Amino acid sequence: MDVYGQIADLGRMQIAELRERYQKVFGERTTTAHKQHLVRRIAWRLQVLAEGDLSERAHRRALKIADDRDLRVNVPASKMKLGRAAVKRKPIPPDLRRPRPGSVLSRTFRGQNIEVKVREDGFEYQGQRYGSLSAIARAATGTRWNGLVFFGLGKREMAKPAKAHRSAAR
Repeated sequence: MDVYGQIADLGRMQIAELRERYQKVFGERTTTAHKQHLVRRIAWRLQVLAEGDLSERAHRRALKIADDRDLRVNVPASKMKLGRAAVKRKPIPPDLRRPRPGSVLSRTFRGQNIEVKVREDGFEYQGQRYGSLSAIARAATGTRWNGLVFFGLGKREMAKPAKAHRSAAR
């Protein structure tokens, strides 16, 4: 069987069969149970055995590209904070569409009055805390909504078909 036929057969093998095949082509056992990884490694090895490996020049070039001795292995002490690297992030500006804590949002949907209290740490609807207005809109309606749009706080720009205008002259 040709190499490509063998590679095609790999995808139909079970993990145990792939492990056996791995041991045959590499001469060592594997502990992985990741099917896709095994298929790729075995396919690569079968191609190398059939068609040959990289040329010596290409191999040297790949090693030169992979040489990472100039990269830092450890995080500088000045960047350490309680054992973790300190990451300087820009503060996230508050969403101006979000109402202030203490406000109450109200919406009538299909005859049902939906009232939501805005809290510091989220929102409250029917005595239960929610992390987003979208979660409340889904709980109240049973369908997915953009919470800001549902409560009239955000814009929803939908492409509406233009109305056809009839001219007076026929």
